[in-house]
Amino acid sequence: MDPPSEISGTLQALAIMASLFVIVIGMRYSAYIVNLLLISVILTILALPAMDMLRKRGLPDLAAMGVISAVAAVVLIVGVVITVSSLETLLADLPTYQADLQMRLADLTALFQDIGIDASAFTPASFHLADVVTFIEPYAIGLGNALMYLFFILITTMFAVLEIPHISERLKRGLVREPKTFVGIEKMSRLMMDFVIVRTEANLIHGVLFGLSLWLMGIHSAVLWGVLTFILAFIPYIGLIIAALPAIFFAWLQYGLWGAAAVVGIVVILNAVVENPIYAKIASRRFEMPPMVVILSLIIWGWILGLPGMIFAVPITLLLVILLQCSDELRWINDLLGVSGIFGEKACKNGPE
Repeated sequence: MDPPSEISGTLQALAIMASLFVIVIGMRYSAYIVNLLLISVILTILALPAMDMLRKRGLPDLAAMGVISAVAAVVLIVGVVITVSSLETLLADLPTYQADLQMRLADLTALFQDIGIDASAFTPASFHLADVVTFIEPYAIGLGNALMYLFFILITTMFAVLEIPHISERLKRGLVREPKTFVGIEKMSRLMMDFVIVRTEANLIHGVLFGLSLWLMGIHSAVLWGVLTFILAFIPYIGLIIAALPAIFFAWLQYGLWGAAAVVGIVVILNAVVENPIYAKIASRRFEMPPMVVILSLIIWGWILGLPGMIFAVPITLLLVILLQCSDELRWINDLLGVSGIFGEKACKNGPE
């Protein structure tokens, strides 16, 4: 018969696994609320540096929050209007794109026939862009729901930004007997903030340069593809590829294979100019995660939260890694995953140097 300690250990492990299962299922069925809170957390992290700067200039908290909210609202409204306008233009010109598509497919069919490849299954009449719109339409969020979603995100973010200093003080008082733990949490929280800010800056630069390059080429809906690049670039490894596919497709429709090749060249150049230096900066700050951990986080969070889960998979995983690093009982999980090197000698257990 097993000793009582082994039985209790087994029961504890089973209880933890069952709790994790319940939490995951609960998050999946409440993804709407979880995504709202997640986006609010990301926006809070991005707003904190501006909030600190305005405080140092003597503005009270409410005034600083008002300035940040006004600027964010203007940027958001302008971005939404431009994006919606580009999307409406794209849909209005769909018949023209369909005619271009049939012409390009006819050229490809003739080319295949010349080299002896049977392309009868890929006749121009077999592809309809309207079918793509019909497929995507059920997944699109309505304007009213979008505005309500943005309103709740804005309210949650505003209160979170105002509350962060008080949370820090309460946490410091609660860990007054464990100052090293508080310092460790504070350092790793800054690491999380640095990652989100660096990644957002890189995405903004990449989206602007990509959209501007497409606009100079005369590619239809260049602004829309730039915005899509900014959003999807948060998804590691595959985000930029997915964002580039529509631009490559429309470049092919407008200019043929040479146009598509030009866009591919722009993507490669931007990846070398923007992404590689940014990843070098991220690596220098010990943000690197093993590729397998990143891929698993994409799959798991994408399944639980949908597209927002894939976009914010790395920040969510980094947050969980930070929480695990602050637990003496669970820190071994980070060692097993190979992510403990992110913290170097700044783990919670070490405290200040």
